[in-house]
Parts: sequence; structure tokens; C-alpha cells
Amino acid sequence: MAGPHSRRSAKAGLPPGTLVHLGKHVSEKTAITVVNYGDDDFRIKKVSSVEECLSLIDVSMVTWIDVGDISDAKTIETIGSHFDLHPLLLEDVMNADQRPKMDDYEKHLFLVLKVLFIDPGTGRIESDQISFVLGKKYLISFEERRCDLFTSVLDRLRIGKSRLRRSGPDYLLYSLIDVIVDNYFVVLEIIGDNVEDAEAKLVSGTKAETLGAIQRMKKDLIYLRKSVWPLREVLSSLERGESELISDTLRVYFRDIYDHSVHTIDTIETLREMLSGMLDIYLSSVSNRLNQVMKVLTIISTIFIPLTFIAGVYGMNFKNIPEIGWVYGYPSVILLMILVTLAMLYYFKKKKWF
Repeated sequence: MAGPHSRRSAKAGLPPGTLVHLGKHVSEKTAITVVNYGDDDFRIKKVSSVEECLSLIDVSMVTWIDVGDISDAKTIETIGSHFDLHPLLLEDVMNADQRPKMDDYEKHLFLVLKVLFIDPGTGRIESDQISFVLGKKYLISFEERRCDLFTSVLDRLRIGKSRLRRSGPDYLLYSLIDVIVDNYFVVLEIIGDNVEDAEAKLVSGTKAETLGAIQRMKKDLIYLRKSVWPLREVLSSLERGESELISDTLRVYFRDIYDHSVHTIDTIETLREMLSGMLDIYLSSVSNRLNQVMKVLTIISTIFIPLTFIAGVYGMNFKNIPEIGWVYGYPSVILLMILVTLAMLYYFKKKKWF
């Protein structure tokens, strides 16, 4: 759900390209990591100012600039001015409510993706936006909030003769997207385990807490589908290699990520169908239990109808009732009531009504 800082109404009436932060997370100080690498060299440095970041750019090497926060408009504007980025691109960078997409600005590619994770406090799915700007010798990543998801990519860059070190920024982009998509499977495994737990509880007995858990997971999967589904179009465009910034040799790699995204979407749809089936089972169980209760109450009411009739007949205040003076009248009426009850129970049992 959108927080108070992510409402699009904050930009109502402003001209296109106005840099206004729309997001959940605001940092007091922007952390920037600059990575320069080549076949025989690797340098990494964390800086606190955009001016120092730009001074570390080495045109003879591949440069990766990772901006750990998008709430500072001045930082985003300075980076955009240095790399000649379009104002609408910078506007989308600061809007953390974007759907996954790719825009081709000829000199650079702009991509928006969602990083998904499980909040350890609430157990709900959360997402952060990551934007990429791919140029001829550089890659810029704008993270809505600093995360450790790219640590494995940095570790591979530190290896001297790795393919990542020998390739251009397009292969680095592929590696980062691959990490993001692989993390979707981690999230789906956790959700899958939660679905199985809810199913086990549903089989053991219907409880209101189980219904609440099913509803929460359904909402999470809807949110997950919204974040993942548009990714197919992005990866399909990268696979076709329509941009000169993506080498032809990477098409097969992006096709592999595309297959992973399709697998992710299929898994999401399967889990959604399971939850829908579980919800139907829950409602059927509740309805069946209510029917059982109503059946018992109906049988009891039916048994007491003739007994109430007999009691009503002999409760009338008439002097000339034949059995009113009979010594065995009371036990005979009680016996009659018992026989009527037993006969009705036998009849219900024979009909398999209980």
C-alpha cells in the first residue's frame, strides 16, 4: 500500500520533469558507491557527496555508480546533468511507485524493477524500486533504499579473471537483474511454505485466524503479481536486442532470465489458485458445520413436536377427559412419549439423517 510520502497527488499541477520524491523511505544522507573495473583493475569506494562520486569516474574502465537513496533531488539532478539524462527519466527515478518498464533514450537505456522481500516484523511482502541507467561505459543504479542484494555481484567483480570483469556494463546489468529475479524465488518459497501451513491448519479445523491468513496471502500475491508481471515485457525487449547498448551475445542470457520470470509468474498463479481453493474449502466447511448444527436442532425440534402435542392434550382443563381419573394414566403417557421418541429416532437413523 502507498504510504503518506508516495501519493501521486503531491505532483498534481507541477510541470513534467519536476523532481519530487514519491516514496516510503527518506534518508538524511545519500550513500553512493562508485565501482571502477576492467580486466586487470578493480576499485571501489563509498562517497557521501555527488561531486566526489563524479570525480572518480574513469572513462578507460567500466563505471558502476550505485546511489543508495532517491529522496535527495539535488543528487539526482546533478548526476542527471553530468550524464545528460532526460528530465522525465529523472522524474521516474524519484517516483518509487513506477511499474517495471524499459525506456530507450538512444544514448542510454532506462529500466525500472522491483526488489521484493519479506518484512521480518510483519511477515508481509514489501518492495523497493531500483532504477538502472545503462550507458556505453557506465551503469547507474538508483536504489529506493540501500539493500545487500548486490553483494554477490560485488564479490564476483573482485575475482580477477571473472567474465564479469572482462565484460561491459551490459553484462553487469544482466548480472544485477538476474540477482533480483532469483530473489523472487526466495520470496515465493516462503509464501509457498505459508500456504502449506495454512492448508494444514484448514484441514485440522476451520478457524477465523486461518481465514485472515488466507486473505492476507491473497493480497500479497496480488501485489507480487503486479510487481512481476510487467517484467516479462522488459526482459523480452532486452532479449530482442533492439538497443546497441546490449550486445548480441547477451540475448541468450536475457532469454534465460525471461524464462525465470515466466516461471515466477506461473508459480504466483498456482499459489493464487491454491488460496482461492482453500478459501472455497473454508467457506464450505463453515457452511457444512452450520448445516450439521441446524440438522441436529431440527431433529430435536421434530422429536418434541408430538411430545408437545401429547402434553398439550393432557394439559387441557376439562373434567371429562377419559384418562384423568385412571391410576396408570401418568406412567402410561410417559411411556407413550418414550415410545414415540424411540420410534422417531429409529426412523431418522434408518433414513440416515444422522
